Amino acid sequence: MNAFFTSLARGLDDLSSGGGLSSLPALLRAAALLRGLHSQLTLLVGQLHLPPGGRWLDEYMDETARLWEACLAVKVGLAAVERYCAAASCAAAAMDDWLQDPSPLSTRQVMRAISASRREAMAAEEENRALSEARIAPLSLQLDERLLLRAADARLSGFNGFRGLLYALHNASSLLLLVLASGAVSCAAAAAGPCSADGAADAGGFVASIAMLQQRMAEEADADGSAGAARGGIRMYEFRCARAAVEAAHEEVERAVAAGPRKQQCEDGDGGVKDKVDELKAWLDVLRTGTDGLVCQLDDFLDDIVEGRKELSDLCSH
Repeated sequence: MNAFFTSLARGLDDLSSGGGLSSLPALLRAAALLRGLHSQLTLLVGQLHLPPGGRWLDEYMDETARLWEACLAVKVGLAAVERYCAAASCAAAAMDDWLQDPSPLSTRQVMRAISASRREAMAAEEENRALSEARIAPLSLQLDERLLLRAADARLSGFNGFRGLLYALHNASSLLLLVLASGAVSCAAAAAGPCSADGAADAGGFVASIAMLQQRMAEEADADGSAGAARGGIRMYEFRCARAAVEAAHEEVERAVAAGPRKQQCEDGDGGVKDKVDELKAWLDVLRTGTDGLVCQLDDFLDDIVEGRKELSDLCSH
């Protein structure tokens, strides 16, 4: 049990200190930590000599049902990001064609493709904002200080310590799901007021680790607000960079068209259309790869939940 709390604290600390929480690498680490904590908890059940059935199993089933719903919602949000990635890739392909054939028809096709990617980005923002309100907000992914303190105090009580483990998992998973939701779905899913680090000396200091991660989330949300980011928008760093790269390439195409002879513009290696298109394709590759990896992590976690629920049900039936 001490190893579980220590692993929990270390994982949260690593996430807090590892750069921006809205980057895909951070979101992947958050998903991996969420999955790892659940697996550790499931393994511990067999060592705690719990009574067959009973309230502890109901509490575990309730918690995993909440995790299941939240992960499905995040996957829906990621599908919107993937659709944007496909639309932006079409715009990049159209600009590649335009570089080979800068005719008026090709120019119109580029502009239509860019307009389509913009519409897809706006649709993703709106859909994910609605998703956050309809499916994530009702899950109440907010920290419960009362449960945090119980987790710190109840390591050796309540179903041989299982309840303390479950309380810790509940709060840590709430925060990790908020990291995932605010990055991949909508930053409207931000957590409520900060938790206190009182009692942090207990349970391997995981309360302090939770408080530190929540503070990091609040700081990043404030920084986004100061930078004029869209309220309730998708905070994922790579998504925003891809959108910015589309706009930069669009401006370069317009500049080249207005300048007349395109060849000189395209051969200008510093800031030319080709450079901007290559930069866009690089960001889209990062976005596509990272999003696919995150979806795979969530799918694996959902499989773990199904297996864990079956394993503990079988354990009780025997």
